[in-house]
Formats: sequence, structure tokens, C-alpha cells
Amino acid sequence: MGNGGEKWGINAPSGVGSVFRGLSTVSLDAKGRLAIPSRYRDRLAESGQQDLVLTINPLDRCLWLYPLPEWELIEVKLAALPEFENRQTRRTKQMLRGYAVDLEVDAQGRVLLPQKHREFAGLARHVAVVGQGNKFELWDEDAWNRQRDEWLEEVDENALEPSEALRRLAL
Repeated sequence: MGNGGEKWGINAPSGVGSVFRGLSTVSLDAKGRLAIPSRYRDRLAESGQQDLVLTINPLDRCLWLYPLPEWELIEVKLAALPEFENRQTRRTKQMLRGYAVDLEVDAQGRVLLPQKHREFAGLARHVAVVGQGNKFELWDEDAWNRQRDEWLEEVDENALEPSEALRRLAL
């Protein structure tokens, strides 16, 4: 799980300056509505963005939630990928576009997550909202905690060989 986006040809630098970072845990209500954490909601409001796009993450069992301008950049990058270069590229385009749905933040700062998306990500009640720069990842909280622990174990065991890009990154 969780190979780098470059493998899938979907690395997209942010184009509208949105930087979403940090982890918040929120609850879904009975209708499947998710309250956008206030720090993210404020940033969206400042930029005038109430329109979002939700799609599945083809790398992990979570959802990606983009501000519309960020999603439009992804659409341009997807359109530039050759249709018949390889099966992985074609499947990535199918998954991202096929599950993309427009959402609008309501007056209470919530978005309604479609049932099929909630099922894909296994979202039940508690959702981890993970800022990822130009987008949010939405994880079932228990799944996030398990995945995070697995990733940390891999790091502890030195099982992950850092990519050249990570080696050059001074953290």
C-alpha cells in the first residue's frame, strides 16, 4: 500500500496556493455528512472555494477531497496522459475520473459523502481528515491508525529504501 504517486503518473504540484496540512478526526452524521474541520473550512472560505471534488485514492483505501481549482489541474494532467501507454495509466484515469463527484460545502460547513465512496473507504463513524497539501485524504479512523502504525513499523525496520527525491529533501 501507499506507493508514491509518481508511479501512477499523478504527481501534481499545487497551483492555487492551497496548503492543507495536519490531522483532524471528525464524525460522520447519520446521513453521511462530514463537517470540514474549521481550520480547513476557513482556508477554503478565504480563497472563496466552496466547491470540492471527491474521488477515490487508487493507491490506498481512502478518499481524496480536492478544492475545485486543484481538481481542474489534476484533470489537465490526466488528459495529457496517453490512453494506451499502459494498463496502469488507463486504470488510474478510469478510477479517478469515474469516481469523481462534485460536492458543495453547506452553510454548516459540511459535505455529503456519497454512499459508494464511504463504502470504498470503509468510512463508518469516525473519519481521519489528513491534509496533503493540495487536497485532503479521508480515512476511516481505525484504518488510518492501522496504516500509520504499519508505515512506522516499516520505517523502524528500515524496510523502506528512500527514493532519490527523498534523499535530496532536507527534513
